[in-house]
Amino acid sequence: MVLNSQPYIRQVLIGVFKLWMRTMDLRHLRYFVAVADCQSFNKAADKLHISQPPLSRQIKQLEEELEIQLIDRSQRPLSLTEAGVFFYEHATRILSEADYLKSMTQRMARTQKTLSIGFVSSILYGTLPKVIGGFRRFHPDIEVRLHELNSWQQIEALKSGKIDAGFGRMRFEDPSIDRTVLREERLVAALPINHSLAKKNYKSISLLDIEHEPLLLFPKEPRPSFIDQVLDIFDERKIHPSNSREVRELQVALGLVAAGEGLTIVPHTVAHVRKDEICYIPLDDLHITSPIIISMRHFEKSKALNTLLKVAKENYGK
Repeated sequence: MVLNSQPYIRQVLIGVFKLWMRTMDLRHLRYFVAVADCQSFNKAADKLHISQPPLSRQIKQLEEELEIQLIDRSQRPLSLTEAGVFFYEHATRILSEADYLKSMTQRMARTQKTLSIGFVSSILYGTLPKVIGGFRRFHPDIEVRLHELNSWQQIEALKSGKIDAGFGRMRFEDPSIDRTVLREERLVAALPINHSLAKKNYKSISLLDIEHEPLLLFPKEPRPSFIDQVLDIFDERKIHPSNSREVRELQVALGLVAAGEGLTIVPHTVAHVRKDEICYIPLDDLHITSPIIISMRHFEKSKALNTLLKVAKENYGK
């Protein structure tokens, strides 16, 4: 709701400033939000695990501090006044930011002892182990915990504090996340070793060469992920695979290729896996790449995270 009464806005903002100068301001805000959400002092008291009379006194003190009425007590269920609606919107925002500040501060303190890193499986086959090894040489006392998550899951895990950094491939825009492209990695076709294209010893092949081949796409879920990146590459070039199949993950796709069930497209760093059963042929379009992206929370750069970013840039830049 937008207020038309400028005095209300001025009084409330002055009151909020006064509240921040007091030691009990957040508790006042939490009590008020609970009453507003429950539309009842009794229900809010039960939710807060306190008795009703002290809660009523706290809200009354809050209104006296602001010098304005926030709750219309003449109605059942209780309702907010116009100023109360305005105050509620800002109180919930302040509480959310306070909770976030608390959780992230605790997270940073834990980062001094542990560092949680998300990764997509294909990146683990490449330079990431060297990055982790390089980080451990600088911080041998910090425990590194690895979590396999797709790129979208990494963003959510960063925002919730589950991980401290993520190595993914999908480009997402989020103002709370800083993202750095470490490398644009070439994609290659993975074919059974006895496939006709493999036997011809081509230095490269085109997407048109495999348009009608049985194509294995991964991962089937969760989405969006690498599978969507590959499908976009075909769509951009107006090529439509006529025989595609979605499989659960990279390892399954490579196993099926080795068994002669089809071919797949993978990042170049995977091209050393099962080489006695799989032939890897580069794609002839130099623009068919997949980025390797490191993601971290915006404005959160501990010493450990700065080291991780530095080591990652050094290793992927080679």
